[in-house]
Amino acid sequence: LGIWQAVFTSVSSFCNAGFSLTGAGGDLSLAGYNSDPLFLIVVMALITIGGLGFYVWYDVIKGRFRPSRYSLHTKVVLISTGAILLLAWALFMAFEWNNDGTIGKMNAGDKVLNCLFFAVTPRTAGHYTVDMNYFSDGAYILTNVLMFVGGSPGSTAGGMKTTTLAVLLASAFAVFRRKSDPHFFNRRISSETVSQAATIMMMYLVLFLGGGLAISRLEGLPVLTGLLETASAIGTVGLSLRVTPQ
Repeated sequence: LGIWQAVFTSVSSFCNAGFSLTGAGGDLSLAGYNSDPLFLIVVMALITIGGLGFYVWYDVIKGRFRPSRYSLHTKVVLISTGAILLLAWALFMAFEWNNDGTIGKMNAGDKVLNCLFFAVTPRTAGHYTVDMNYFSDGAYILTNVLMFVGGSPGSTAGGMKTTTLAVLLASAFAVFRRKSDPHFFNRRISSETVSQAATIMMMYLVLFLGGGLAISRLEGLPVLTGLLETASAIGTVGLSLRVTPQ
């Protein structure tokens, strides 16, 4: 890469923007580097750091990288982000390893690398390394979920936010255990916080499903295609199955 291409790609990745100067006519994003581990690892690191949030960076540095000193918010963000990335990585490999798409035709190392990249980039970054039109249905749905959730509060990422998902999961777990309130690290989560999280999720669901179904019906597109375009828009991601220009 030229110096300005490198700077542009780094800023775009850190800010979860998704713009790229590396593709042919701007159409291929980072596809020319889908077998370059160093390049993709740096991009993934920038995307993830940008999606953690300014407060988390400050807290980690102030705590001198000692988790016991971190605030509740930082612990929840780090754990939820790590869990989402690992689970998404495993699911992408399950869906795409033997699929007939581009990833399925790669060697084992590139499969692992590109599945990890797609576990990272839908969380509002918008870069891509292979043509998503050849994804399996499972990979489409997983991409929708990741774009829907997005990054963390106070970050460069959009979406519903990881903390919202964490609160809802903690609330569900408390109900299953017949507890009156959800807890994180032995600290009670207020009912007001749970209500706010549920409201945010419901708002995103209505916009996501309503918009996706409307696009599908009005444009004559498959439902999964309409939903992916809508999830990408509401999460400010930028990924597309190449139907947006139409």
